[in-house]
Amino acid sequence: MAHAIVIDDDPGFQEAIAEVLTQEGFTMESATTLAQARQLLGERMPDLALVDLSLPDGEGSQLIPELATMPFTDVVLITGNATVDSAVDAFREGVVDYLTKPVELPRLRAVLANVARRRELHDQVEDLRAELRRLGRFGPLIGSAPPMQHLYDMIARVAPTNATVFIQGESGTGKELVAQTCHQLSRRRKQPFVALNCGAVTPQLIESELFGHERGSFTGADRIHKGYFERAHGGTLFLDEITEMPVELQVKLLRVLEMGKIVRIGGERELPVDVRLIAATNRDPHEAVAQQKLRQDLLYRLSVFPLQLPPLRERGADIDLLAEYFLSHMNRAEKADKRLGRAALERMRAYHWPGNVRELKNVMDRAFILADQVITTECLPALSGDAAPTSAEPVGLGPAIELKPGISIGEAEKRLIFATLEACNGNKERAARVLEISLKTLYNRLNAYNGRAKQRPASVGGPQLSTPASS
Repeated sequence: MAHAIVIDDDPGFQEAIAEVLTQEGFTMESATTLAQARQLLGERMPDLALVDLSLPDGEGSQLIPELATMPFTDVVLITGNATVDSAVDAFREGVVDYLTKPVELPRLRAVLANVARRRELHDQVEDLRAELRRLGRFGPLIGSAPPMQHLYDMIARVAPTNATVFIQGESGTGKELVAQTCHQLSRRRKQPFVALNCGAVTPQLIESELFGHERGSFTGADRIHKGYFERAHGGTLFLDEITEMPVELQVKLLRVLEMGKIVRIGGERELPVDVRLIAATNRDPHEAVAQQKLRQDLLYRLSVFPLQLPPLRERGADIDLLAEYFLSHMNRAEKADKRLGRAALERMRAYHWPGNVRELKNVMDRAFILADQVITTECLPALSGDAAPTSAEPVGLGPAIELKPGISIGEAEKRLIFATLEACNGNKERAARVLEISLKTLYNRLNAYNGRAKQRPASVGGPQLSTPASS
């Protein structure tokens, strides 16, 4: 049921409006002052706010900026002293209608009908979003694992606000996609989304990129250059790898966030900017502070609403979901019908994915090219030696390994492999688990040793070397 708040100090008008709202299926709350209205708005977000311009403690228009932060609230201004200027100003502020007293009932009912339709559409959209979330889709994000569902909940809470968001997560986890999702679900979604990777710009240029510069401010500055803050005005600015920004520039960034104004390099005039900031890092921010890579006061300013992205290795079946998504995308693009084999999928599930979703996409791109019709394990050469270690199982003590100073790392590794094989009674799968390497890596090592020498060092006991075909 749609909910309305009527902000007006005329009891007769309140009573008349209440009757119409009830007939149209609305619930209603009323306030007679700005203070009462702010209290009610803090407790519940209405679908409709009917606001009188003249209130005992101020102008009703003072509430418009606050109501603008509520993404699903329609605002209608009401006044007994209408002027063209006040109406134009109201529509510029984003109100959906402007009514004069005495209010024409047909027009009021039309407004209420529009709000009810919008509420119904919103409910349908939310139902669809819930179903998509269950299937693993949330905006451009893909994943149905519990850590991702929690992330979706947090994004849904913070996106409609103007709060600064600080995204933390390993490289390749999708920090920019999360920032884009926050923007798309905000009231700024029709305004620019501008992204800057602070680690991809040289320290000498990043200040100009952020704040812009005036013509003639330095050699080569032959025109005015608008920086990222100006380009993002009204929208969202995403600063990726914020800890790579020079510390001395972080002071200026902090001032812009606090004052809402920038000064171009070589300029003197302060320019107001209306920007919602989202920052990200793949470092532990507190370690970055300890290493003097991030100012502590800037960390406090950024961490209004932190979001932690889970690594792919903690997302379980999302590996299957993402792999199939990337494969279907490539099939559509190339007009192909390739599929993912079970053995290949099992190997992908066992892999540690240090590069996270970005690495998974690159692996699928390459596998798609190598595959004829079915993606097999042979199409995944990048995963052959780096499967995620399973829990190392204990083995009995094998023969002592003699390692004298001066021995090469390769020779030490070779002796360790042979000793572990002997302790595991020649069971290569078990030896690979103990060594925390993949079985394929173990076979590759044994084949290499067979190619370099036909017999093992006499000081090392253990099973005879065997190739994959003979094992």
